[in-house]
Amino acid sequence: MMKAPQKIKHLLWQIISGYLAVTKNLIHRGMKCDNNCPRCGAEDESINHAIFECPPALQTWALASTATPPSVFPSSGVYTNMDYLFWRRPDMGDGEEESDPFPWIIWFIWKARNEKLFQGISRDPLGTVRHAEAECRAWHEAQIKTSLPPAIQNQAIRLQNICLVDGSWHQKHVYSGYGWVWINPDGSQNMLGLHNQPRRLSPLHTELEPLLWAMQCALHHSTIQAFGTDCQDVIKMIHKPEDWPKFLTELLEFKRLRSSVTSFSIIYVPRNFVCKADHLARLARSFVRPLLFIGCSIPEWVITPTQV
Repeated sequence: MMKAPQKIKHLLWQIISGYLAVTKNLIHRGMKCDNNCPRCGAEDESINHAIFECPPALQTWALASTATPPSVFPSSGVYTNMDYLFWRRPDMGDGEEESDPFPWIIWFIWKARNEKLFQGISRDPLGTVRHAEAECRAWHEAQIKTSLPPAIQNQAIRLQNICLVDGSWHQKHVYSGYGWVWINPDGSQNMLGLHNQPRRLSPLHTELEPLLWAMQCALHHSTIQAFGTDCQDVIKMIHKPEDWPKFLTELLEFKRLRSSVTSFSIIYVPRNFVCKADHLARLARSFVRPLLFIGCSIPEWVITPTQV
């Protein structure tokens, strides 16, 4: 089974089904446009020409790591060429077919064609190959799921007192909910907090702000300086705030709070470890009025607000 991003799969479907918007197809649909190839000037730009036979495309295939014997590929038929790439490449027996860059080669050939047509930019075939193969490697590396064994995850969390935080956001709810749980080194619960605010701008704002509130609470109620979240974007914006200009106000507040403690750490925590904080955040989001509670257990009037 071929593995590639959805946008590339859609492009391949357009090629195989004959719906790719080359000039020959546009004229066939009644549109008035120049029928010449925008890259080489050849008459009658077909799908096969744009992807396989246009000189810049031909050079791209010759430079790519995909095995393309000149006597076999490319041919004058688009289906023959696609059949070769999918099923008949000589290197398919070594188990590398899933990571072959040919889908990315096709994508960047088509992208280079459009850049020439709409922006007048001429892309070098070697640069196209390098970009395509780099994107292919990066995508496949991103699909590799790595996780610590449960025992190691538990050990990492229980090395020190830690405050687990989470947020809850829903576009139909009036409030965003925040929750945090202070966990002792032995895994027992020390303290918890739940709070709501008028619905924030985005779900990501609602993931960052519980951390800020938990840090404020820690200054007054504990010596805890270690935090955990299941939102990796929160960790990224803390380490590289310049990449997140939309969160400037919140990140300045984080900087102020961070300067108030001697040390600070935050780690990514698998979602199953923040279930309690998530439950608190959902309760706060669904509460019928403004809410701020800090204590050792959830009061009954929070769980059943209709009885308040």
